[in-house]
Amino acid sequence: MQTSYTVADYLLDRLADCGVDHLFGVPGDYNLQFLDHVIAHPALRWVGCANELNAAYAADGYARVQGCGALLTTYGVGELSALNGVAGSFAEYVPVLHIVGAPCTGSQQRQELLHHTLGDGKFDHFRQMSAPISVVQGVLTVRNATDEIDRVLTEMIKHRRPGYLSLPADVAKAPTSRPVNALTLTDTAINDGQIERFTQAVRDLLQPCRRVSLLADFLALRFGLQETLRDWMAKTPIPHASLLMGKGLFDEQQPGFVGIYSGVASLSQTRESIEDAEAILCIGTRFTDTTTAGFTHKIPDKKSISIQPFAARVGDRWFSGIPMVQATQALIAVSHELSAKWRTETRCIAPLAPGKEGELTQARFWQTLQKHLQPGDIILGDQGTAAFGVAALKLPSDASLIVQPLWGSIGFTLPAAFGAQTARPERRVVLIVGDGAAQLTIQELGSMLRDGLRPLILLLNNDGYTVERAIHGPEARYNDISLWNWTQLPQALNLDSQAQCWRVTESVQLDEVLAKTAQIERLTLVEVVLPKQDIPDLLRAVTQALETRNSKG
Repeated sequence: MQTSYTVADYLLDRLADCGVDHLFGVPGDYNLQFLDHVIAHPALRWVGCANELNAAYAADGYARVQGCGALLTTYGVGELSALNGVAGSFAEYVPVLHIVGAPCTGSQQRQELLHHTLGDGKFDHFRQMSAPISVVQGVLTVRNATDEIDRVLTEMIKHRRPGYLSLPADVAKAPTSRPVNALTLTDTAINDGQIERFTQAVRDLLQPCRRVSLLADFLALRFGLQETLRDWMAKTPIPHASLLMGKGLFDEQQPGFVGIYSGVASLSQTRESIEDAEAILCIGTRFTDTTTAGFTHKIPDKKSISIQPFAARVGDRWFSGIPMVQATQALIAVSHELSAKWRTETRCIAPLAPGKEGELTQARFWQTLQKHLQPGDIILGDQGTAAFGVAALKLPSDASLIVQPLWGSIGFTLPAAFGAQTARPERRVVLIVGDGAAQLTIQELGSMLRDGLRPLILLLNNDGYTVERAIHGPEARYNDISLWNWTQLPQALNLDSQAQCWRVTESVQLDEVLAKTAQIERLTLVEVVLPKQDIPDLLRAVTQALETRNSKG
């Protein structure tokens, strides 16, 4: 029976301070004693996953809707299996704490040749491997544990990127004192003079303008600006758009929203509304190859303002050390002074028109799905036809979208959907994933069934790696996959499966099935059979750009 307060308890309490109430991972002998404390903790629940990579993906999906996540693996073999998922969190600014159960301090000091090591008596290899994909790392000892835990968590949340903690088994059970205060972030010191100079530069650039547009992206989501931007656009509906990774940032049902900006692959209305403005306000934007159709965006520095997490630019002049929230507030304040003379946008992007009945195609699939989406849905589109098809949808109010176009690890969304619904069981989760991607991470379907989760999974069966076929090798054997009996998988992965499954080949069948799933009471898997070479229009533009760039070298 536990009688003392330990380092393990302190770490778990601090995670709870950060809003984390689920810990994803896989048990291993170096983390089992820590896991006893997890099971006993009043605020956190252990969520076992099928493997460490899936656990990292699940923690990422959880953190995207919860604000912060955590992952537990064992030393060496476990932590290395998770690194792909953690790298995705780093690339796309998702704060996930990676806790690694490590060998006891004495064994490390004696350089013992332990299992799960490289057999050289050295124990810092894997922390060094994690260093480039985590914003902060800590190796806990009995003396530094509480300070290091606070430091790592604070830096992780401040920068919205993963943190790494090595927790030796003996340190986890060492006694320590309870935290005196809740974990809080220290506000970054703001240079008032720098803010004033930035504000004046903004005013000077915007003063003569009559046509102003706003382009925002995922960093505005990560750093908590969604409600601020939505309120601003409700009061001043200038033309505004997001990049694919930031889709869902705005209320797409409101006037002024002109769609997803993707460079030359944008709708003409979207492209003209953003690019033809006299001043373009860019908040939290990252221009990547996949979100700009091969860097075809036209956002010249001389007529744009860019606000990033810890710096801002007006024209070609940078202002460092200004947090994103403060820079955005200053920009909005100036807009209130000047916006009376700005052109506002009263048009809305129309939703996809209803499709004709007949054999399912990419166009008919997305047209049918459009009318069945609901306010508050959490929608996930895996990299490939799913992510680029979802870009054309007009999201309902309060719907959220999770995609991963920068890191682009196929299979990410299936475990991420597990994490997202674990965080928000009251919301409907709609997962759209290709057959090739699903084969990488399908094991977590069993975890969803074990935990009684109720996602709607739309499995796009287009007979292989269609996104790769579109880039190169449309008939090449390396883009083929094994054909699975998808609708039988839930029964294979859970002996007590209560899932409902359908296989649809016609648009009318899909329409009927989606109508039945408006209120989901159990996990639902719909195998959607699509043509092998059919892809969404946006993906066609992006893959052509990627093939061209890859061919040039």
